[in-house]
Amino acid sequence: YFQFTQRREVFVDGSPLFRYRQTRFSSRRVRRRVVFKHGDCNVVQGKVAKRRRRYLQDIFTTLVDAQWRWTLLVFALSFLLSWLGFAVVWWLIVITHSDLDHAASAPAAGNATEVADTLNYCIVGVNTFTGAFLFSVETQHTIGYGARYTLEDCPTAIFVMCLQSITGVMIQAFMVGVVFAKLSRPKKRTQTLLFSRHAVICQRDGELCLMFRVGDMRKSHIIEAHVRAQLIKRKVTKEGELLPFCQTELKVGGDGEEDKIFFIWPTTIVHKITSSSPLYTLSAADMLRERFEIVVILEGVIESTGMTTQARSSYLPGEILWGHRFQHLVTFKK
Repeated sequence: YFQFTQRREVFVDGSPLFRYRQTRFSSRRVRRRVVFKHGDCNVVQGKVAKRRRRYLQDIFTTLVDAQWRWTLLVFALSFLLSWLGFAVVWWLIVITHSDLDHAASAPAAGNATEVADTLNYCIVGVNTFTGAFLFSVETQHTIGYGARYTLEDCPTAIFVMCLQSITGVMIQAFMVGVVFAKLSRPKKRTQTLLFSRHAVICQRDGELCLMFRVGDMRKSHIIEAHVRAQLIKRKVTKEGELLPFCQTELKVGGDGEEDKIFFIWPTTIVHKITSSSPLYTLSAADMLRERFEIVVILEGVIESTGMTTQARSSYLPGEILWGHRFQHLVTFKK
């Protein structure tokens, strides 16, 4: 199966821009493309040696890129396993130190501290594995109810207590970092950066131009925004080598001449089809027969966070309309 997109229209002053929602269709119904309309790359990695090990070696990035349900599952399991692991250690300390035998022979009444000192306890108040588990949770999160505690005559318990406290802080810091990184990812900012569904080819100032439109839904702008475009198609070299995904850079600019744009309103991006353009030899009929893809990339700095973001889309030959123009979208209100 290949993933495709379903269109959702967004109207600006009565004229539509388009955004896309991911859906699934059979590969027989969808023409293959390198980059989907919503920006995800249609690339599946296969035959990678030790793939899972490589992902685990960079576990932080793996958890940040994973879906929320997997991140939260790892979050819960990391705490649960640490509690259980140290509960087993505490229970072994209780058994090896004969605290259970002391508990059986302890007097029914009397001061708890005096009884513990008299019977030479290691961990006071832990008589079952459930008690060891609760003591593990209290130690790791410094809850300190006071019913269970270690005595100073048991150095093993003191060492394990320090070790668990450090382990708990490390797990908590790691998971907080993962959650914060997921929440602050600039990837989500691309959901409000819109590309026109179709590109057009028409004349501007006497020159044939390829045009597409980009827009931003938010009031916080993209700083230092610039646009790139690449033509991806098959190519056979002079030596007969087949390049299935040969990339050729298309020189594009905003309504002016440069690729950097003042991105405060929907902007039309223009590629002039001159003699140096790879589209120069294509007619309207040729474009429908050719197999290529134009990948467009918008990059910039998010004004509110200072992070760099990148939005992508692409156009197949059937999505390029010959002899059409974009309607004006921008109006001014007093």
